[in-house]
Amino acid sequence: MSQQPRSWMKFSTRKHGALYARYQAIYDGVDALAAIAFIVGSALFFSESTKTTATWLFLIGSVFFAVRPLVHLVRDFHLARLPEQAEAEEG
Repeated sequence: MSQQPRSWMKFSTRKHGALYARYQAIYDGVDALAAIAFIVGSALFFSESTKTTATWLFLIGSVFFAVRPLVHLVRDFHLARLPEQAEAEEG
């Protein structure tokens, strides 16, 4: 299932749009993993015997939330390195 860029986004080439969609899928995956870690971690705090696991899940969820902006940063650098439309047509 490939996610397409929003219709208001204009890209120089089709490759720009495809690359953007791939990074968006990674971002969404990281976001979902963070949410799952926090939800499961929250449930584990109800029992004294699972508080250590809950704490680890909260730390893992926090790391995922820290990775989210890095995905956008890497995407932007990657997009900036792709050739523009005129360059792509030349070769």
